[in-house]
Amino acid sequence: MAKKRFALVGAGLFGEMHAKVYGSHPGAELALVCDIDGSRARQIAARYGAPCSCSDWREIAADDSIDAVSVATPDFAHTDIALGLAEAGKHLLIEKPLATTVGECEQIIAAAKQSGVKLMVDFHNRWSPPFHEAHSFIENGGLGSPRYAYVRLSNTTYVPKHMLAWADKSSVLWFLGSHAIDMACWLIGEWPARAYSVSRREVLKGMGVDTPDLFVSTLEFPGGAVATIENVWLLPESAPHIVDSKCEIVGTKAAIHIDTTSNRTLVIDDDSRVRYVDVLGGPLVHGRQLGFAIESIRHFADCVLHDTEPLVPGEVGLEVTRTIRAILDSAETGQPVSIQR
Repeated sequence: MAKKRFALVGAGLFGEMHAKVYGSHPGAELALVCDIDGSRARQIAARYGAPCSCSDWREIAADDSIDAVSVATPDFAHTDIALGLAEAGKHLLIEKPLATTVGECEQIIAAAKQSGVKLMVDFHNRWSPPFHEAHSFIENGGLGSPRYAYVRLSNTTYVPKHMLAWADKSSVLWFLGSHAIDMACWLIGEWPARAYSVSRREVLKGMGVDTPDLFVSTLEFPGGAVATIENVWLLPESAPHIVDSKCEIVGTKAAIHIDTTSNRTLVIDDDSRVRYVDVLGGPLVHGRQLGFAIESIRHFADCVLHDTEPLVPGEVGLEVTRTIRAILDSAETGQPVSIQR
């Protein structure tokens, strides 16, 4: 089977994950890396074997030899790139969220369908072993009818203060809430009908990052289930892990408890602090990158190689964005918001 040629737009911290996969996948070739920082694009291209780099995504669109592209730019910068690449006939893997308005999501989905290309949104927690196991348990009837879910996905202040140069153009809701909402809805098995949310903007603004500190949201589902989604960007930088991820889901027959933050699979104590080391998301084992954050990208590559449909199509990204827009409206008005479909 001939190799397929992949490109990357957005060579930041997570974009590099995509380059790792395409650079090591036996059926893929990392052909081109693009980033607005040309030196960063050249660095990542050289590191993972891409022969070319550029600073303008239009070069990828114009290259007829490229089959598929990962778009890993900041969330607010997805739409124009995705539309242009879809119109150029490139299969697309887009980092979450698909886009930051319902209309833009619908445009991207329509453009992909018009061009006959695959469109996947990288909600990689669906490949996380504990969440996948929970979903299988629910699908097999072990939980009974879902009644309540609690999903906490939060970061230390390191993320908005230091890791994301564009944090004040986004929020913890877009960056983490999109994952948390997808997880709650995937486990419950339907999309919410109503949202109510409370947000605060004070502490981070005082640190020079003008973005909300937190969102605490309640989602009501047509089947009667309720979910609480908690997203906070205020955890202290001294915390043992940059990510705090917890989930509970209660049904009529059982309850599931997930804690992927402090499960203490691997703890390192040194003179500076205690650290819980990532062994699920993207560990390097005997030189091979493993983990659920990698497997979702490999899945997209396999879909392109074998002409199969992605497990997380664009429509999932649309529904997550639709839910986030309702949460934002509720946080602004102080009132519950019905989610129209």
